Amino acid sequence: MWQMPSETATHARTWLAFPVPGNHETTAELDAARVAWAAVANAAIDFEPVTVVVDPEQLEIARPMLSAGIELMPIALDDAWIRDMGPTFVLDKAGELALVDWIFNGWGQQPELVWDEDSRVAARIAETLGVERIASPMVNEGGGIHVDGEGTVLITRTVQLDPFRNPGWTEAEVEAELLRTLGAGNVIWFDRGLTRDYARFGTRGHVDMFATIPSPGVMLMHCQGNPDHPDFEVGRGHRATIEASSTPGGAPWEIVELPAPRTLRDDTDFVDWNYANHLVVNGGVIACRFDDPADEEAVEILSAAYPGRSVVTVDARPIFNQGGGIHCITQQQPAPRG
Repeated sequence: MWQMPSETATHARTWLAFPVPGNHETTAELDAARVAWAAVANAAIDFEPVTVVVDPEQLEIARPMLSAGIELMPIALDDAWIRDMGPTFVLDKAGELALVDWIFNGWGQQPELVWDEDSRVAARIAETLGVERIASPMVNEGGGIHVDGEGTVLITRTVQLDPFRNPGWTEAEVEAELLRTLGAGNVIWFDRGLTRDYARFGTRGHVDMFATIPSPGVMLMHCQGNPDHPDFEVGRGHRATIEASSTPGGAPWEIVELPAPRTLRDDTDFVDWNYANHLVVNGGVIACRFDDPADEEAVEILSAAYPGRSVVTVDARPIFNQGGGIHCITQQQPAPRG
């Protein structure tokens, strides 16, 4: 009944949420996050309408940091990862907008986090927009799925089968729910995500940190080429999974590698910096920049993968310091069809 279009399909707008105090940020981290989140919103508004969900107590802080054309929607928040705690937008058979409201439980009941307000964001957006809300019984996050709009969905066993998310669920039950809500029947299961994603405050394996589908039949994947990094072996497993799968039509995937940044570690551990975690917008791509020698090469590869779109980069290090990337803090709303 519903289908999630490809992220390259025409958008009506892009959504973000504005960072709030609380959870695990220091004051300095919060300030840096606000600057980075605003930079992504201000880059996206050059391509399409942008709405930023803002906690009512943060409106006076957010407004001056965001471009004048950006719409602010006051909704109470615990955090700012709109793709994960917010809605996944889909279209019904008539091409009209609807949204999936997954159960959100703080990335598998992460200790020290709160998510009471975040768990209500999707329902509040549905009410504000006046669109159909598709309630799902499955704990899931938007960063834990990628689709091609033709029936494929990429997921990870340590996310959808996480006992702290969906205890007792089988692969078949997850697949049935993804078919019901997203119209995706060609399910590609990865065993795990990037190494850093299993540390404190990680998502335990979001697929949008290592793979995406820029066009039908093409898989764009993060490639850690340095054997000193634990993701060197993880990435080999990802490639093997892709090579063992097929497109909805049964063809092998064309694999395009996005080399990892040369930087291996930060002050904490091995980094999960990657260029796969980017936002596609109408006529453009908002990509991660790390002040790394690989940045320029990544822009070239993304430009080739998304012909006709301008690639704009934003310093994503403050976002990754919080546990994710540009794709994680955004959500596309597809334009209706028909």
